[in-house]
Amino acid sequence: MKLDWLLDYNPVLLALFATLFTYFVTALGASMVFFFKKINKNILNAMLGFAAGVMIAASFWSLLKPAIEMAEKNGSIPWVPAVVGFLAGGAFLLMADKVLPHLHIGRPMAKAEGIRTAWKRSVLLILSITLHNIPEGLAVGVAFGALAHNPDIGLLAGAVSLAIGIGLQNFPEGAAVSIPLRREGFSRRRAFFYGQLSGIVEPIAGVVGAYLVFTVTPLLPYALSFAAGAMIFVVVEQLIPESQSGDETDLSTIGAMLGFATMMVLDVALG
Repeated sequence: MKLDWLLDYNPVLLALFATLFTYFVTALGASMVFFFKKINKNILNAMLGFAAGVMIAASFWSLLKPAIEMAEKNGSIPWVPAVVGFLAGGAFLLMADKVLPHLHIGRPMAKAEGIRTAWKRSVLLILSITLHNIPEGLAVGVAFGALAHNPDIGLLAGAVSLAIGIGLQNFPEGAAVSIPLRREGFSRRRAFFYGQLSGIVEPIAGVVGAYLVFTVTPLLPYALSFAAGAMIFVVVEQLIPESQSGDETDLSTIGAMLGFATMMVLDVALG
């Protein structure tokens, strides 16, 4: 079903609204610092596992699958844009990971990654979450940008479900930044401020992604796959190892299964 009324709306603006929603959920998660000074390690691991499951499901159902279908309709070899874009997305995050100074949650300062700096531990923690919020915003932006070329109800539903799914997994991520900052000695207000700040890159990346596919039509399948590759890199390199760092690894595994199932239901039911 075509949604002609969508043609009256700028897809870049739709992407902005959607990523502002995902940013708002990050801020909501960061606000947990006003209620808790600590977060149980098992609960945090389950939440991070849930986030990983959502991102894995979103990478296929909302990004790779549509990319393959679009390439097929365009007469291209279906798997080429998916593979090229997917690997390019992973390579981009790998390079960013090697360059941008950051520190994963629960790691000592000696394990900080990227270019060596004298930055404080708290700054490196913020940059770690900020880095992997970029592909999330990009994914939502690209999904809404696709509507400019094909205002189909299935694509709209997929874009909306992706925004909801990314928003859901942003909640634990916001808490995973602000609460450790509180333990680092920050006041609750400062911890919240920096926690929500880690999500501000999502609207920026979302607008950039939507604008690119809005202006360069052939780029769309590659852009969708690029976002998927970047998200999978984050999941494998950061979320899964962090979620498995405690003794109760079954909880993080269950969280991942529930996250995948939740995103799959959202995408299939709405799409």
